[in-house]
Amino acid sequence: MRLTLFRRLAIAAVLPALWLGALGSQRVIPTGGPQPTPVLVELFTSEGCSDCPPADALLAKLDGQSVPGVEAIVLSEHVDYWNHIGWTDPYSSHSYSQRQSAYDNQFGLASVYTPQMVVDGTQQFVGSDLSRARAALEKAEAGVKIPVAISQLRFANGTELQATVEAGPLPETSHRAGLFVVVALNRAESMVAGGENSGRHLTHVAVVRDLLKVGELKPGAAFSKQVSVKVANGVGPGNLRMIAFVQEPGPGRVLGAAVEKPAP
Repeated sequence: MRLTLFRRLAIAAVLPALWLGALGSQRVIPTGGPQPTPVLVELFTSEGCSDCPPADALLAKLDGQSVPGVEAIVLSEHVDYWNHIGWTDPYSSHSYSQRQSAYDNQFGLASVYTPQMVVDGTQQFVGSDLSRARAALEKAEAGVKIPVAISQLRFANGTELQATVEAGPLPETSHRAGLFVVVALNRAESMVAGGENSGRHLTHVAVVRDLLKVGELKPGAAFSKQVSVKVANGVGPGNLRMIAFVQEPGPGRVLGAAVEKPAP
């Protein structure tokens, strides 16, 4: 596992969030000192939306680049309300459309839209906007986090991901929060044959295939649970990752997150 539960307690003291150019190609990896703050970045997107590919590309840059002070933990959630215009997004689910609608109710928006990026459950903006993404990550870095960890992650029986997920006690300002587990594809692609992106080859990262609530956290009590999530036939461990995050109801503020990939 990348960070033990106890090492993540060092998150409160973080490095300044320094961005190199427009998310340039150089990958900056902290060599010592405090661990970076995990920040959950959700992109609501669709292969039927012609404005979405630039946002998909930005999410891929965030996924592949570490910057001092921030660990962007990304999710690509494909909504289904574009499916009626000529292309059915193979990665879409109505549950992700419902999650986006719940966010937009919290944000007081008149309607849903794509591409939309949501950072730590508290900030939203057009998902292809680099400057807004930069500002949102810098703001989220300063937030108080609780430790979240995924350990003993393994691909079992050729059909499921199994792991132990842990989370530290809630802060005094939170009365309750849910612990969620996500299984996502590291990479996915499509040759789109209809709709607004007809004829385009599209690629995606961290494509959510399952998003499950596995427990409820209470103030003053840590949480630990063994989880098992089935994966689609033909998907091997080399193209899978597991994400765990703690979120207040609403959906509301994300209090902590972690990501791990199983051994090939």
